[in-house]
Amino acid sequence: MNTAAAWTPDQPMVSIKDVHKSFGELEVLKGVSMDIMKGECVCIIGPSGSGKSTLIRCVNALNDIQAGSITVEGQEVNDPNLDKLALRKKVGMVFQQYNLFPHKTALENIMMAPIHVLKQDKTEVEARAHRLIKKVRLSGKESNYPGELSGGQQQRVAIARSLAMNPDVMLFDEVTAALDPETVKEVLVTIRELAEEGMTCILVTHEMGFAREVANHIYFTDRGIIVEHGPPATFFTDASDPRTQEFLSQIL
Repeated sequence: MNTAAAWTPDQPMVSIKDVHKSFGELEVLKGVSMDIMKGECVCIIGPSGSGKSTLIRCVNALNDIQAGSITVEGQEVNDPNLDKLALRKKVGMVFQQYNLFPHKTALENIMMAPIHVLKQDKTEVEARAHRLIKKVRLSGKESNYPGELSGGQQQRVAIARSLAMNPDVMLFDEVTAALDPETVKEVLVTIRELAEEGMTCILVTHEMGFAREVANHIYFTDRGIIVEHGPPATFFTDASDPRTQEFLSQIL
């Protein structure tokens, strides 16, 4: 039975249950659970090496898991028979490094996957790519190559490229970590607009002001477990675990 067909929007769009992940002897995730509903924006924060990036890479099957369950719209991600391409159509991901093709223009980078992977009509894809360029506020940069764009502009092209697949969920892995401070904001504005439009978003981020402003729910991870979580209104003011308090005191 294809469980994906049974999913309804009143259930979590992404459900992570008791997930364990090891790299060799190193256990990186030690029983992590969270549910993300359709249209929610969730931020995962925590010190480096706490398993944040590993967790979201498990959501679109870039990492396998040793135990537990991850479902996206009811489809078990850890199913050996999973169609990973079908999953990645539903789950877009933007990385810290933009990974744009240097010999392709901004517009061509956005168009590649829908044409080559989804086999969609080039005229339709091009029209959508132009709309996405406008959406990420890069009108006029369609013909620029990545080397001619700032880091923040390249990252916005990467976001548009991911959106070109019409995903249901967007994963953002430290997407501002490699950027200059002045270009961070333009990327965060783009993500905020997506969240406001109802895109389901899961972000690993160090941008606490952004998390406070945009997230519906914040998860703090440390050493492979979720230490504390809650809505921003209470998370930043009433953190009860000493590890959370210490982390927040260092960065706020």
